[in-house]
Amino acid sequence: MPNSAIMFEWLSFGVRWLHVITGIAWIGSSFYFIALDLGLRKHDQLPKGVQGEEWQVHGGGFYHIQKYMVAPSNMPEHLIWFKWEAYTTWLSGFAMLAIVYYVGADLYLIDRNVLDVSAPVGITISVASIGLGWLIYDQLCKSKLGKSDIGLMLFLFVVLVAMAWGYTQLFTGRAALLHLGAFTATIMSANVFFIIIPNQKIIVADLKAGKSPDPALGMQSKQRSVHNNYLTLPVLFLMLSTHYPLAFATEYNWVIAALIFLIGVLIRHHFNTKQLKGENLLWPWLLSAVLFIFIMWLSTNPKVGGMAEGDVARAQAEIYLASPHFEDARDTVMGRCSMCHTSEPVWEGVAQAPKNVLLDSDVAIASYAHEIYIQAGRSHAMPPGNVTDISQEERQLLVTWFESANKGT
Repeated sequence: MPNSAIMFEWLSFGVRWLHVITGIAWIGSSFYFIALDLGLRKHDQLPKGVQGEEWQVHGGGFYHIQKYMVAPSNMPEHLIWFKWEAYTTWLSGFAMLAIVYYVGADLYLIDRNVLDVSAPVGITISVASIGLGWLIYDQLCKSKLGKSDIGLMLFLFVVLVAMAWGYTQLFTGRAALLHLGAFTATIMSANVFFIIIPNQKIIVADLKAGKSPDPALGMQSKQRSVHNNYLTLPVLFLMLSTHYPLAFATEYNWVIAALIFLIGVLIRHHFNTKQLKGENLLWPWLLSAVLFIFIMWLSTNPKVGGMAEGDVARAQAEIYLASPHFEDARDTVMGRCSMCHTSEPVWEGVAQAPKNVLLDSDVAIASYAHEIYIQAGRSHAMPPGNVTDISQEERQLLVTWFESANKGT
């Protein structure tokens, strides 16, 4: 029977897999409908109420699609709703946040050199900030500023930059960028749950009751859908950034995040223009490349640093430090892992500790006991390609150390 650590690792993997699957479904449908909407063609023979139509070919068949500006005069019997992709993506994403950053708050969420708070307080700040983001965004959209699409987008960018900086004053660098992604993704999901789908349900109900639907509902839904379209690419980067210390563990990580929002907007502008006018714009790609090179330069500035002794939960580490097998495990890690997992790696081609994991002190090694157990004990993920020739006996030492320390806990 697998032990709890292995079961928890598979739970994390399963939820992450679900999150990726549903995210692909949501992003795919979102991109498709934006492209469809921008590619609609108008002519005099269109039926009443039809904004435009489009012919598509795929999979050996032809599709004839028409879009009604508000709704058709008669509600069709079979109506397909696109909503569960967004809901399940958010739910699975929040589950991942809980599994990684709430369960492992002392290691991954809280940096006591940044903000010295307990795990429950850090988790409360996390949840509150994510919910607050939606409330601020929704009120901005409903305010007078919301009537100006450009003005609203510029102000929202300022809010996102402020949140990027704010998160770096609360959490670890890794958690800061992840939370900025969760903050943005929550806005996107809430747009679907609180605005887009309810508005569509009102329109459907009005049609069934023989009433004329309010066009404002469709316009409001369209505005939120466009916002989601432009926010998608930055969110993807922020979610992937947790695997790259050069993105999250540098002094200007919040500036990097802000520039990524600009790059995402530029890339979407290219595709939206191409789908609307058939034009291939070169300047968005050139400007994006310049910004990305600037990001690369920013990442060479002094790094925030890895998990120092003050950043980890000493009480949690004490369990592994007190194990009679700790010295053997430590010697194995120092001999097979620390040439890369140190503040100044000596392995050729490694400029920074992978994923910013430092294993060059007793407390650091004890604090990463679970990861060492999974990556180098129970699996052969580390060292990559077994470049340091760790033996099966040494891997078993790591397993014995971790499992013996957890007996009775």
